[in-house]
Amino acid sequence: MHPLLMYAAEGGSQGGLLNAIKHNPTFLLLNVITSVVVITIVVERFVFQMGRYRVNSKEFFAQIKKLVVNGNIDRAIKLCDASDYPILQLVRAGLTHANKGADEIDAALSEKLSELRPRVEARVGTLWSLANIATLIGLVGTVFGLITAFAALSGQDMSASKKQEFLTNGIAEAMYNTFFGLAIAVVCMIFHVLLHGRAKNIVHDLESTSERVFNLLTITSKPAA
Repeated sequence: MHPLLMYAAEGGSQGGLLNAIKHNPTFLLLNVITSVVVITIVVERFVFQMGRYRVNSKEFFAQIKKLVVNGNIDRAIKLCDASDYPILQLVRAGLTHANKGADEIDAALSEKLSELRPRVEARVGTLWSLANIATLIGLVGTVFGLITAFAALSGQDMSASKKQEFLTNGIAEAMYNTFFGLAIAVVCMIFHVLLHGRAKNIVHDLESTSERVFNLLTITSKPAA
């Protein structure tokens, strides 16, 4: 472990992390709470994206296309009913309107797509807001720590050792608040980029699947020349 981190973990003689928390835990605890919220959102989104969208849409659509071309619409619908994965729900929405004309197929696919899209993008944008919140909490904590440090310097009725203690703790409080605020913000931004990029890919995959299903059903339903 880095010597500075060991010193901070042990609290140091003065101005360590434990002393900073004892001195004024408010803003550090607020950022701890923020970090817990961030971790919860990141884990939930990764589990959702990796679990609910693990179907290979191209391979699945190939199976559906084979059934539809052979006139087995009912069997294709049953294949979609095998699971509640969103991509299967989208394909099913089109298949259940296969005999109702292009307009109704398009409407059904668009409605299902508009229902699925918000679920994919949910809470991802919150990470960016939490990054700003963590930074601001850290900044306010830094200002409070500096106020404490300068107040110690101007104290007239304190001994030199007491002034030194307040000055050290105030600077430590300011620095730790800055560190945790920025660290949480950086983590939020990194995972926002990762989750937002994956969400865009998922939405693009849903839109592509919707177009393929629409084209398949409308072309298949046309009478042969």
